[in-house]
Amino acid sequence: MAVPHSEPRSSEHGSGFIDKYVFSVDHKVIGLQYFFTSCFFLIVGFAMIMLLRWQLAFPGQPLPLIGRLLPMTWAPDGILMPEFYNQLGAMHGTIMVFLGIVPLGVGAFGNYILPLQIGAPDMAFPRLNMMSYWLYLPGGMLMLLSFVLPGGAAQSGWTSYAPLAIVNPGQTVWLLAMVVIITSSLLGAVNFIVTTLNMRAAGLTLGRLPIFVWAQLVTAILLLLAFPPLEAAAVLQLMDRIAGTSFYLPAGLVVAGESLKVAGGGQPLLWQHLFWFLAHPEVYVLILPSMGIVAEIIANGTRKPIFGYTEIVASMIFIGAMSFIVWAHHMFLSGMSPRLSNFFLVTTMIISVPSVAVLTCLVWSLKGGSIRFTTPMLFSLAFLPLFGIGGLTGLPLGLTVTDIYLHDTYYVIGHFHYVVVTGTIIALMGGTYYWFPKWFGKQLNDFWGKIHFWGTAICMNGIFFPMFIQGLAGVQRRLYDPTAQLHNLSTQPLNVVSSVSAWLLFLFQIPFLVNIVYTIFKGKRCEENPWRATTLEWACASPPPHGNFERPPRVYRGPYEYSTPRAREDWTPQHVPS
Repeated sequence: MAVPHSEPRSSEHGSGFIDKYVFSVDHKVIGLQYFFTSCFFLIVGFAMIMLLRWQLAFPGQPLPLIGRLLPMTWAPDGILMPEFYNQLGAMHGTIMVFLGIVPLGVGAFGNYILPLQIGAPDMAFPRLNMMSYWLYLPGGMLMLLSFVLPGGAAQSGWTSYAPLAIVNPGQTVWLLAMVVIITSSLLGAVNFIVTTLNMRAAGLTLGRLPIFVWAQLVTAILLLLAFPPLEAAAVLQLMDRIAGTSFYLPAGLVVAGESLKVAGGGQPLLWQHLFWFLAHPEVYVLILPSMGIVAEIIANGTRKPIFGYTEIVASMIFIGAMSFIVWAHHMFLSGMSPRLSNFFLVTTMIISVPSVAVLTCLVWSLKGGSIRFTTPMLFSLAFLPLFGIGGLTGLPLGLTVTDIYLHDTYYVIGHFHYVVVTGTIIALMGGTYYWFPKWFGKQLNDFWGKIHFWGTAICMNGIFFPMFIQGLAGVQRRLYDPTAQLHNLSTQPLNVVSSVSAWLLFLFQIPFLVNIVYTIFKGKRCEENPWRATTLEWACASPPPHGNFERPPRVYRGPYEYSTPRAREDWTPQHVPS
């Protein structure tokens, strides 16, 4: 049962620029802060991988144009140092996941859209919401600052496995930044859960919630339950580095030919268990908001109700529950007993079922629809097969027999990026085009949007599909120079294909960025509800004022009442009485 809420007092929203746009407690301003900040971090993380891809495509060759501008400690004579290469790899993964995609999908889209879709005037705890952003931003800047500190940035991979991460330089700042970022996510998760359960509009039962809201709710629960173990693990690793403890350091450890003088008795595998207990639910933290976005766009773009609403919601809840008992399929090569590995093999196969169910319902929703090939719809349609490839290619990694061969090869990178990039990021781009009129009251240019879509979709496949071939050929990941191993020479041209595709992908993001900036400052006002959408966020002005709704809305029906028989139009909003 939703708890009634009252309109917030205007005095709660400062009138000065600082109060209104910097230290704002308005969920919409905070959502846009998350949007632009996470986009900045995504660009930074992408720039890192473009440097790294040059070394993979042309090992030992000087970087063109910018190579000699880099510090000598990073790239003497424009040639990447192995240590800097490792820093780029570790920080790329960290920034893209923890500072880019999760804050974009949850912090930006969730903050802005969720309160509107449930008819709330704001988040349940506005100041806590503000605090979540003002922990996220300093945490991210601290992470970037590590590049210019003595020892450089973290260089032990984004997973930071012990004991390597404890003896390697650069890890201390990484751990401090992660503690701050995790705390930010925990504050946001509490806020999302309380807001969704307690601040819904009258008549908005759980069975009438948009799928996007369900996705955000399950995601928030995952964050709340999975992030504390990683935060504790990070604190323990930090103590091993600076306080002389041995939580992860075994006795008799030899580093650079010398015995490491520590108490010993630690367990390196303890870090892996704690890390992957978070990191596998984290995969669904990445993908669930995107599934919610795609569901909203497909219902609108087909002009018909989503097929299997109940099945999609139940599958998301089941995914959330099962995600906590599959983490050790990342550790099949760690020496666990066959009986234990068989348990995680079975649970991994089981968790693939609800993911297939969601995808099947979204595909089946297209049947009989009057499909409108708008720019958001193109991105959503691309999500379906590309995420499908990511999911199917993950099955061999969940089987012990095939994982032994494929583990730590480029196959793993291809699989993960098909899920996170061609899946999650494709959907987030579609969501940007879909809700941009709500954010700014202006619509992004459709022509440049389609140029952006086709270039992005083609280049993403050009980057990641060759990695499956390389992985099956036995090319290991994290190699500074792939040509150092003779068996990699036959697939080395594929590194060139992937790298060229990555640089072209960056070029195709320029129209997207220009489109956003131009439309914000020069674009013309569009209709209040240009998509003729039925969900509650379109019941208020675009962009919404502080407090969102002129009066508390009331909900009369489900979220996807399109093409209802005997209705005058092909869309019936949730808030309009029969």
